[in-house]
Amino acid sequence: MSAFRCLAATSLCLGLAAPVAAQEGPGQLPHLDIDRDGTSVLGVSSGGYMATQLAVAWPEQFAGLGVAAAGPWACARGSLGLALGQCMMTQRGMPDLTELQNRYDAYARRDLVGDPDALADLRVFIWHGSEDETVDPALSQVLADQFRDWLASPDDQLRFMTSEQAGHGWPLATRPGTPVDALADCRGGGGTHLLACDLDIAGKMLGWLHGDLTPPEPGKPQGELVRFDQSDFDARGLGDAGYLFMPAGCEAGGCKLTVALHGCAMDVEQIDEAFVRHSGLNEWAAANQRVVLYPQAETSLPNPQGCWDWWGFAESTWQLDPLHDSRQGSQTGALMAMIERLQQTPDEK
Repeated sequence: MSAFRCLAATSLCLGLAAPVAAQEGPGQLPHLDIDRDGTSVLGVSSGGYMATQLAVAWPEQFAGLGVAAAGPWACARGSLGLALGQCMMTQRGMPDLTELQNRYDAYARRDLVGDPDALADLRVFIWHGSEDETVDPALSQVLADQFRDWLASPDDQLRFMTSEQAGHGWPLATRPGTPVDALADCRGGGGTHLLACDLDIAGKMLGWLHGDLTPPEPGKPQGELVRFDQSDFDARGLGDAGYLFMPAGCEAGGCKLTVALHGCAMDVEQIDEAFVRHSGLNEWAAANQRVVLYPQAETSLPNPQGCWDWWGFAESTWQLDPLHDSRQGSQTGALMAMIERLQQTPDEK
């Protein structure tokens, strides 16, 4: 079995594809004059790995990081073998934090990661299901230990949470009107990987990262979910269109931003709009004037499950040590360009 077929067979998120309904062509990602303070980045599985890459590369740009079902920063170190054998399951042993710190220090000397003082100021929320059979739950503990070394006051800035009987995915508390086919079994996962665990992880994460928030109102969130053209942000592995949730009034500027990164097999190509509509993030965003950016990865031969690049597949093949987890990463750069676009005022077009 080839390495790529192996990754498909043991992918971070196995799920059946669902057809995407016909829609109008996506427009450009708007300039929304987003408040530059208070931005958070969240991710599940491969999206969790990518969220951490963004927060470490540009900590000055983020107030908080939320990670579900993923391991430490730079775990794969550009190796598919390590990604499979040490960062999903751990047949090759647990990641060595000393080796990962050496990589961070080497990047810091080359200005490939951000200011360590800014990294030390982040707030971090980490969650993992204890019954996860796709990514070893012990890997989240390694991520937590990594941030304990980096944060100024980890007891105050870091929350590490596990859930018994929960599998691999993004847990949520179902709301009235949530389609049954948008949900997956809490322990078994699969399908959309939106785990019906009666746990509002969106609210838990955002509340920890940003302090007291206004609870969502019952019913449909007041805002608009729109598609945008991702071709403006050239990077291997990006889908044709991403999604943006805009609460009512945010088109006038001044709202805050959360970036939400799906896991493997959780993009719209494979599960339709389940994650971008039913993660629980939009409800909290609408109640707190917070825009949610949902970039989309795509499937390909080297990335058959539509994962975010946390092992180096999107980088040039001439790179012996891919820089996917740095400021020079192809996908990390594209995602930061999306954030910068949203922060610009309309007259900066």
